[in-house]
Parts: sequence; C-alpha cells; structure tokens
Amino acid sequence: MLIADVERYVALQRSLGLRFDEQARLLLCYARFASAAGDGFVVTQRVRAWSSEATSPRQARLRYDTARRFAAFLRAEDGRHEVPPSGAFGRGRRPRPAPYLLSPSEIAAIMTAALDVPPKGTISPLTYHHLFGLLAATGLRISEALALKRTDLTDDGLVVRRGKFAKSRLLPLHPSTRAALDRYLVARQRLGAGGDDLFVVRHGRAPTKVRVYCVFVRLARALGIRGVQGARGPRLHDLRHSFAVRSLTACPPDRTAVTRHMLALSTYMGHADVAATYWYLQATPVLLNGIAAAAEQAFAGGAA
Repeated sequence: MLIADVERYVALQRSLGLRFDEQARLLLCYARFASAAGDGFVVTQRVRAWSSEATSPRQARLRYDTARRFAAFLRAEDGRHEVPPSGAFGRGRRPRPAPYLLSPSEIAAIMTAALDVPPKGTISPLTYHHLFGLLAATGLRISEALALKRTDLTDDGLVVRRGKFAKSRLLPLHPSTRAALDRYLVARQRLGAGGDDLFVVRHGRAPTKVRVYCVFVRLARALGIRGVQGARGPRLHDLRHSFAVRSLTACPPDRTAVTRHMLALSTYMGHADVAATYWYLQATPVLLNGIAAAAEQAFAGGAA
C-alpha cells in the first residue's frame, strides 16, 4: 500500500515540473522498509529507524525530512498516517561552499591533461577534454551536459532539455565553442564512437557524473591545482562558478547594464530565480571588492 502511495505522490510532484528522482528513490526505500515491518501507514518510529540507518548525518536528515513531507501529504487524506515531528535529525542546510575561481590557465591545463586520460586511442580522452571545455565556456551543470544528445546541437546553439525543474532552454554558443564541438563530432566518427549521447566514452554512452567528478579531481591533483585527498580545492562545479564570475566581472560598471546582464545570465545558466545568480556577487571576493568600492564612491558623492 505504501509503495502505491509513493508512486502516486511522485507522479504528483513530477506533474508540477519537478524531476524528483532522488526523493523517489528514497521514498521507495522507505516504503519497502516499512512494508517489511508490516506497516500499512506511516509510523513515526519506523521513519526514525529507517533514517538512522543512513551513512551520514546529512543523509539521515535528508531521509527523515523527505519521509516527513510524504507523511504530511498522506495524512491530509487519512488521519491514520503519523507525521513525524520536525527537526529530529537536525535543521538547516549545509553552508554553500565558497567557489574556487579557476583561472583560464588552470582550465587550459586541465583540458590538456584530459587528453592523456586512458585508454589512449579511444574517444574517452577527447570526450573529457571537450566536456570540461564546454562546462567552462557555457556554465552548464554537469547533469545538463551529460544529458545532451547529438541532435541537441543545432544551428542556433545547444538545446538543453534536462535543466532544473524540467525546464528547457536554448543556449547560444560562441563560434569557437561551436567549432570545438564540431571537431569533436568529426573525431567521434573517425574513431567509430556511436551512440545518441553527445558526449560518449568507449561503451557508446555518456560517462556517469561520478566518473566525471573522479577524472576532474584526479587531474586537478596531478596538476597541483587541488591538494591531497581530504584537502579542499576546486570541484567540477567550479567550472560553472568560474564562468558566472568571469561573465559578471566583464560587465560594464553601470547599474542598468548590470541589472540587464544579471537577468540575461540567470536565463542563460538556467536559474529558476535571479536571486540564485546574485549569489555570485556575495560569494566572490573580487566582485565584493568592486561592490564596496562603488558603494564608497556613491556615499562620498552623496548619491542615494
């Protein structure tokens, strides 16, 4: 019964435009766990027990909060479902890590090193080289890039169909970026690399996100850009951060121009809200320094 309730709940969330993949996986795990214990309804004690089996405090909180929202949905229909109290596994989200801004030379070094990724003589090294280049040149999320199909590369740009909240968008490309992707497709054909995905490895399908993360970190460590295991350093997502900051720092120091630029950048990067784009202003020292200098100048001049 709970499994059927999960399927119904997931279908509702997806009809609202949410991808809901991770939540669906967690809720199915919970439903199987609860059903094995003989539960026909959500029971607080069972939610706690299932959440406690998580491998980390963060995962335990995610399990608990996901099951709690599911329970609230079911209780609105049937009072026999229990809604666990909030905050049993802690509150709040992890602080968003400050971005590491990769310099153009660091990005170029990582892309060059990717050409030596084994196995040599296959499409894999070229895939990682061009994938990292596309992320740096467009600010795409890695999930969006790996979901691209060959047919998504059009005369007008890239059609991104797997954005957050199931939103699609057309991404115009710089001529140099388009030329690089065209060269990659020629190389794919020469090496006999088939498959519908735009970026493929030996088996003809896109690599997994975990695999791409591992390759990026390994290359960054080998180049000395990132420290040893356990040390902080650039992440794959910092290619997106670096793109956003480069774009903002290149904007003319004019309030109207900045506002227009922020709206355009928010759309280009696929942010659901422009506030997500403004985060880069407060998270980046070079941009904060510019804001502070402008504010001091305005104050000294008596501007509002």
